[in-house]
Amino acid sequence: MLATVVETKELLQTVVVSFVAGVGVTFIFSVAIWGTARFAELSRNERPLAAGAAAALAVAGFLATVAAIAIGIVVMTNK
Repeated sequence: MLATVVETKELLQTVVVSFVAGVGVTFIFSVAIWGTARFAELSRNERPLAAGAAAALAVAGFLATVAAIAIGIVVMTNK
């Protein structure tokens, strides 16, 4: 019998999940950055309602990024 040196199924699953998480977290953080930039621009143009919506988007993106990092740490420490 041949010994299994690499579990290809688990390796492929790790690669796919890490790719999706990396792209997803990067996208979410870029939304937070975009919301912050829009907030600054809309505030200068004296559009308080739109600036508030952009600020809410920025905060939501930042909180989602922090949540994704926390979930990643929990998953890593439990395995």
